[in-house]
Amino acid sequence: MAKIVFLDEYSLAGGNLLPIKELGDYTGYYNTTPESVVEHCHGAEIVISNKVVLSEEVIAQLPDLRLIAVAATGMNNVDLEAAAKRGIKVRNVSGYSTTSVAEATLASALALLRNVAYYDHFFKSGDYARMDTVFHFGRSISQLRGKRWGIIGLGTIGHEVARLAAAFGCSITYHSTSGVTRKEPYEQLSLNELLATSDIVSIHAPLNAATANLIDKTELEQMKSSAIIINVARGGIINEEALATALNERRIAGAALDVFSTEPLRTSPLYALADEYRLLASPHTAWAADNAVTRLVDGRAQNIREDLDSKE
Repeated sequence: MAKIVFLDEYSLAGGNLLPIKELGDYTGYYNTTPESVVEHCHGAEIVISNKVVLSEEVIAQLPDLRLIAVAATGMNNVDLEAAAKRGIKVRNVSGYSTTSVAEATLASALALLRNVAYYDHFFKSGDYARMDTVFHFGRSISQLRGKRWGIIGLGTIGHEVARLAAAFGCSITYHSTSGVTRKEPYEQLSLNELLATSDIVSIHAPLNAATANLIDKTELEQMKSSAIIINVARGGIINEEALATALNERRIAGAALDVFSTEPLRTSPLYALADEYRLLASPHTAWAADNAVTRLVDGRAQNIREDLDSKE
């Protein structure tokens, strides 16, 4: 039986790993530190990893390795060149989280526009119970219908966000970070024009040389003061210090972040905003709906099964 090692089981949100475990001699680790990667992978033919880095140095010490099964879509934690040199296949799972991330994006927009966190706290703090009136309007409440939604990165997830936002009555525009022009049902704009004209901006682009710090102080200053920005892609796309300043100075109305420049985010001005309700944040969980986790496990198992079949 092939020796299979999963380096960071925790990253699959408690999903049922039986479809993977039954494929070989399986060992799973809750998580793996950089110092323990080689030890944990010793003798493994198949290594599964989500966020654990498999560098050239590590790969060179794993002579039995023939497949790296990435438990995600992005493969930036694997040295692909080093793997290719040694004939090691690297397989990911694409599309498993499209619905989950798109729904999280819509949920973030709705929560910010309706100030859900503020009103939830108002109730649970006991402030509502102490009122003499039925209603409390401490913060504005806005609807999606009629808003202009600008999408940065119109890939698979961006398309699904566009579909959902349009169903809520939003008009859609997009900006291509790759510069590629193709026929789409939505208007393509320059980044500056999209930022200046959108009520909601959501980011669904990869992190690369073209998108690192794509949204910085200058870009945030171009946005409407009533606009919100949502990042469920990669943290390095928005400059977090510039975002904190924009929120504190009320240059924009709000932001929702599911990804950060470093994860976990140890220190940041985002933790000390003057108005905490302008920021909605989650610890990289937009992808992790239970259905998405199941699809990820099944896709991971299928990749391993195909590798095993090819060896026979």
